[in-house]
Amino acid sequence: MSQQPRFNLHFAPQVVGHLDAIERKYHRLIRDVIAEQLRHTPGQATRNRKLLEQPAPFGATWELRFGPDNRFRVFYEIDPVEQTVRVLAIEVKDRERLMIGGEEFEL
Repeated sequence: MSQQPRFNLHFAPQVVGHLDAIERKYHRLIRDVIAEQLRHTPGQATRNRKLLEQPAPFGATWELRFGPDNRFRVFYEIDPVEQTVRVLAIEVKDRERLMIGGEEFEL
């Protein structure tokens, strides 16, 4: 059985600020899920990973949902030629509120 190609992860500079606005106790979960879900098959749609309709936040083409009550969202884009995934934003969704870097955004 052949192994799936491995994608390199790149994070946009603003992602550091997004993480700073999220409780520190969730940082390891976020890092682990991003690595697990996006290193091998980032472009495979699943129940918690979907292709986005445009226009999407930050120009992202994909969204990954996870965590308690699926409260975390990672917006990303894929470059299949370069085998890279660029994480553009990490956010927290609380009911109908979307928080990115401590700022509330409209849904």
